[in-house]
Formats: sequence, structure tokens, C-alpha cells
Amino acid sequence: MSRPTAADPVDHLRLLLDRVGADWEEGTRPGETVVTLPGEHKLRTVVSLLVGERAMELRAFVIRNPDENHEEFYRHLLRRALRLPGLGYAVDAVGDVYVTGRTPLAGIDEAAVDELLGAVLAACDDPFDDLLRLGFWTSIRREWAWRRSRGESTANLAAFRAELEALEDESEEPPAPGAGGRTPQ
Repeated sequence: MSRPTAADPVDHLRLLLDRVGADWEEGTRPGETVVTLPGEHKLRTVVSLLVGERAMELRAFVIRNPDENHEEFYRHLLRRALRLPGLGYAVDAVGDVYVTGRTPLAGIDEAAVDELLGAVLAACDDPFDDLLRLGFWTSIRREWAWRRSRGESTANLAAFRAELEALEDESEEPPAPGAGGRTPQ
């Protein structure tokens, strides 16, 4: 594989992104390129690649600050972080979760860009449904009930359909004899 001839590191990165078939656009900051990766669990993952003098930094939004179950939510992320190649999870001032990383410009070639984008997508997309269950289950259940009560589409909750329907079935079962209410005398 021959090395691209682009002298400017940003142009070099963009040439490599074109070669791996990544959908990108120019960012708002000098040296920034924004890549959009399609997902299976998350609709898409948006990655900011910021080229500096010696290194490229990346940041991708994973999920907003959880509503509940914070300890298990963050424990889940920390366990996954053990398997991230050169990446890590971070939270911002409001608790939203990101994947971050930094790689030397000298190490950026087509294979490295492809591997890096694959790792970012796996870190953001693969755990998404589990993170929703851990951090937003109460909201998911409320939205399901609201949509069902109004005959609205539940397509956006398809990943949780079996669990939510099972909860509905449990709540529709008649109480066992002697459970709740008055007992016969």
C-alpha cells in the first residue's frame, strides 16, 4: 500500500477517509473533520477528528447522562473500556458519555483509520441498547405504555419489544387466590 502524497495532515486524513469509504464533512474548527458512521443499535455515530501538530484527537458522543441506575451504568462502561484499543469513555460536565482517543499523526494510514473508526463504532453502537436498559428503563417503559395506549408506533422501541410485552403480560395476569384484596371468610 502506498502512502498518500497529501502534504497537509488534514488533507491526508481526508484522503484516507475517502479510501475507507467514510462519510465525512469539514468541521467547524480548524483541522476538524466530522465523520458519520451508520449504526445497528444507534441510528448513527458522529465522530469529530481534530488534527493537531503531532496528533489527531477524536471524540464521539455515545449517550446522554443516565436517568437512573448510575452505578451499574458506569460499571458497565468501565468493564467495556478494558477492551477498547486506544480509546476510552469519558463524561462531560453534565454527565453525557463520549468515546475519546488520541493517536500520533505518524501512525495514521489507511489500515489505522479503518481500525480506529471500527473501534469507535463498536464502542458507541454495540453497548447502546444495554446502556439504554441500564440508564433509562423507567423512561422506556413509560414511553412504551404511552405509545400503546394511544395506538402510536412502537418501532423506535423494537429492541425492547419482547421485554416490554412480557412486562405487560405479567401485569395482565389475574391475581393468585389469596393475593391482594379480601380473602374469603
